[in-house]
Amino acid sequence: MGLFRLFKKDEVVGSRVLVCSLGNHFEESLKSDSHSYGRYYRDITVGSFSRIQQLSEAINRRYDIVHLLCDVSGEGEIRDAESNSLVADDLVEKCVRTNVKLLWLASDNGGKAYMDNFHLKGKPLNVVMTIDRKGSSFPEFLEKLLFRMFYGDTVPVAWVDLAPQIPGLNHPNLPGDDLRCRAWWSQAAIAIQTNCFVPTDVRSTAAVM
Repeated sequence: MGLFRLFKKDEVVGSRVLVCSLGNHFEESLKSDSHSYGRYYRDITVGSFSRIQQLSEAINRRYDIVHLLCDVSGEGEIRDAESNSLVADDLVEKCVRTNVKLLWLASDNGGKAYMDNFHLKGKPLNVVMTIDRKGSSFPEFLEKLLFRMFYGDTVPVAWVDLAPQIPGLNHPNLPGDDLRCRAWWSQAAIAIQTNCFVPTDVRSTAAVM
């Protein structure tokens, strides 16, 4: 499937959203996630890509949000079926160059693969890293988060309301996601989790996007 655009009436305008996958094994997740975004954004592009080049060309079209389903290896490589690869830091740089505000890595990948290979220090990019979608928990959480954003909340404010950042508190009904926010006027990193590992560089549990 190539790219197609979904335009709906009476929804949020302004932000451009790319919801996409690399590989044909994310079909159900792509369908559910794009449906959630489609309820709140008018300018949404959905793409199922088989090659790294297609993904790169799509990101180059400059979106505010890139929601990506892909496999990340332990070495931080994102590969297509033809063994072409894109390393994690190159993906981050591509998003920074095209002024992406939020990169959401939305498929299950190991926390260590993320932490060892996505070097975000000094990058003006907000990143969500998904460790475990937990089936229907992920689209339910995404739907609630987008609803809060629709009514004006920033991502971090909505996030901590949906997943309170209390030490030792577990959220069994939430997916395992780690939100990394970058304040545009500083280089401070803010890590906010639902359920996953606790990163070593947590600075705070609130931020303005």
